[in-house]
Amino acid sequence: MSDPRGVIFDLDGVLIHTDELHFHAWSQIAKRLGIPFTREDNDRLRGVSREDSLDIILALGGPEVSATEKAVLADEKNAIYRRLLGQLSPADVDPAVRETLAELRRRGLRLAVGSSSKNAKMILERTGLRESFDAVSDGENVTRSKPDPEVFLMAAQFLALQPAQCVVVEDAGAGIAAAHDGGFPCFGLGDAAQHPDVTWRIDKVEDVLEHLAV
Repeated sequence: MSDPRGVIFDLDGVLIHTDELHFHAWSQIAKRLGIPFTREDNDRLRGVSREDSLDIILALGGPEVSATEKAVLADEKNAIYRRLLGQLSPADVDPAVRETLAELRRRGLRLAVGSSSKNAKMILERTGLRESFDAVSDGENVTRSKPDPEVFLMAAQFLALQPAQCVVVEDAGAGIAAAHDGGFPCFGLGDAAQHPDVTWRIDKVEDVLEHLAV
């Protein structure tokens, strides 16, 4: 991409790492339901909404759960997770991430977060990242989680840009699929780098600077 105008970042696993917090919160829910839950199972929830994550966990085995009980369990997981998020601070952000965001802004690019999490704004505030972004598209303004492209399409809309004018940075396969289906070129980090629809494979967030024109 020679002339992008916007960059849309996934949050968890890209800008800040909260996988362990999600794992501890979901583990408590799974244990109560008598469902074995591993870190590998937790990896399957990356980029997926809370409600869809619960469905994935329930599919691992356990009791039949009504829609009302599902809502209670999802809210309980969120309460546990938000208590854990209270421990976050600006020190939890890699300095290289901050430097990358600052450099992209110096280059005149518009920046957005595209996350399925309903806690995205809270995380950005606690880590001091909110002021780095022009827009946030998250679980509060979308109804379909990744791999549906809605969250990225809304982010582009908030930036007043078309998908082809933006590039997505993701660490989950569901996010790469969402970007591809929405018409966005995308960077893949970690496991996402192996997705067949990834545009560029990178090892770390700051690598985006080498691919984007000054």
